[in-house]
Amino acid sequence: MNKKTVKKGLLPYVFIFLIMIAIYYCFNVANQKVNTLTYNEFMEKVSDGSVSKLEITPRDRAKTYEIRGKLEKYKENESFFVRVPLSEGVMKKIIDASETQNFKMTTVADPESSSLLLVLINVLPIVLLVGFAFYFFSRQMAGNKNSMDFGKSKARLNSDNNKVTFKDVAGLKEEKEEVKELIDFLKSPKKFQKLGARIPKGVLLFGPPGTGKTLLAKAVAGEANVPFYFISGSDFVELFVGVGASRVRDMFQQAKRNAPCLIFIDEIDAVGRQRGTGLGGGHDEREQTLNQLLTEMDGFGANEGIIIIAATNRPDVLDPALLRPGRFDRQVTVNLPDVRGREEILAVHAKNKILADGITLHNLAKRTPGFSGADLENLLNEAALLAVRRNKEKITMSEVDEATDRVLMGPAKTSHKYSENDRKLVAYHEAGHAVIGLKLDNANDVQKVTIIPRGSAGGYNMMVPSEEKLCSTKTDLLEQITGLLGGRTAEEIIFGEITTGAHNDFEKATKIARAMVTEYGMSDLGPLQFEQQAGSVFLGRDYNKSQHFSNEVANEIDMEMRKIINDCHKSATEIIKKNKELLKLIADALLEYETLTKEQIDYLVKNGKMPDEDEDNLEAMSVTKLRELAKEKGIKNYSKMSKAELLRELDV
Repeated sequence: MNKKTVKKGLLPYVFIFLIMIAIYYCFNVANQKVNTLTYNEFMEKVSDGSVSKLEITPRDRAKTYEIRGKLEKYKENESFFVRVPLSEGVMKKIIDASETQNFKMTTVADPESSSLLLVLINVLPIVLLVGFAFYFFSRQMAGNKNSMDFGKSKARLNSDNNKVTFKDVAGLKEEKEEVKELIDFLKSPKKFQKLGARIPKGVLLFGPPGTGKTLLAKAVAGEANVPFYFISGSDFVELFVGVGASRVRDMFQQAKRNAPCLIFIDEIDAVGRQRGTGLGGGHDEREQTLNQLLTEMDGFGANEGIIIIAATNRPDVLDPALLRPGRFDRQVTVNLPDVRGREEILAVHAKNKILADGITLHNLAKRTPGFSGADLENLLNEAALLAVRRNKEKITMSEVDEATDRVLMGPAKTSHKYSENDRKLVAYHEAGHAVIGLKLDNANDVQKVTIIPRGSAGGYNMMVPSEEKLCSTKTDLLEQITGLLGGRTAEEIIFGEITTGAHNDFEKATKIARAMVTEYGMSDLGPLQFEQQAGSVFLGRDYNKSQHFSNEVANEIDMEMRKIINDCHKSATEIIKKNKELLKLIADALLEYETLTKEQIDYLVKNGKMPDEDEDNLEAMSVTKLRELAKEKGIKNYSKMSKAELLRELDV
């Protein structure tokens, strides 16, 4: 062990020991009772033999003796003090009395005659106090080495240990092409300067969360093999005005010393919001930080060889001065991946995972529209965790399906108890959605139907588009609304009653219908846009929603929305009534199996029955078959168990 470390470890205990001694001394002094006597009173006590102990200290400078002692009648914590003249006569009387009365007498040297003792008495307490204070503050500083460097940049230099290249970034083909120019410039800047080309000073990456903006910035630095500073936008903002601006200056000074280099600012909206906005006015510290950032990017000073890459998923709140040419010259949208991009992303994350033979990444990519790269990584990780939990050597489609449900809706509530009436209601509700999806060409394809509750839903349909489109037609939107109303319609036809189960369906259907009328111009009101987001997200997303219509038009909008919903409801009613047998077939299968996959639904529609059960796949068996197996194994109360409980008892 280092000797310095040992010394630092002992110092606190030394100080604590000294403090305890001081406290003990002060405590004893406080409990002592000292009586002050006059010279005459003292001499009387000496004469009558009342003194039991004396301690005499001469004070040469004051020409006196300081005498402390005890009388016979005093208690243990009681003593007296007296000053007498410094003369031989006084001392002779005291000495004579001690010889006749035989009391204890001691003499102490004058402390003022010893310079060392004088220094210790007067200086040592101050030294100890100052030393303790210095040690305390030094410990505080050691706990936060940068506590006094609050004006220094918090940008960190990325090490080469975790070098990321374009090979690690799946999908994003167009986005990688956009930033390749930066790499070429960082590698050979003279090639661009020869023709007078100016490389973009900044690149803004924006898009939904989890699409790979940060990963793309790391890949640019890795491909260019240049220093890469990364910092979060919130690291600039502090309580004290001017600290953020100081950090921006320091960050660019560090970057200049290592140019050419990259600076990556994540979540730049934390510091780059529009100035002078919000109900309470601007934040002075944040605005000063933004002003300094604007100046450094394109001000009087030159920052050659420094390229800034920033990422945000809220470009609508950024200050316009930050987005102008000369600062963030290039803005790259990092969108959600398409089916090809999802397949490439799955290939990257599936490298260290063992997949069963029946699983293809192409099919997985088709089943996961709307998933970001982060969602796909989480999907495969959840599937791997489930396979380990189930003691399997490979990840099967069962784990992938369950993982998809977990990512979308959360874990299944297997302990939730349904009444038989509730199970039947949910089964017909979900079967209604499935029938509409099967019978309408432009409605979403049914991938999975389940009556196992997840999240706040009692059951759900996984419905994905038959093909990914850039734009949706009016027919597509109307059939989507019809599919959303299929559950409520089935309840009305079968039970003659309605429930609260269609709450989320109505929310989605109403949103689509309103957008058709007010934004897309898909109604009898004509090709007009009545509503749009004003971008004042500082006041709440819908607080300052721009509306360009009168009260009369507002009434017409409501009528058009009602017309769209009513027409779709009529269409759903006609389809459900025409396919009542199919509705009952799917609902009965759901009551028996609880979960149906696309393959099972297609077989059921074609053959009117479920496919033969695989004896090796208990999860795909019906509740009846599982109860038979539970009976054979002697499991008690098997007849009252749900499918999830039966699988758990059968060790699945």
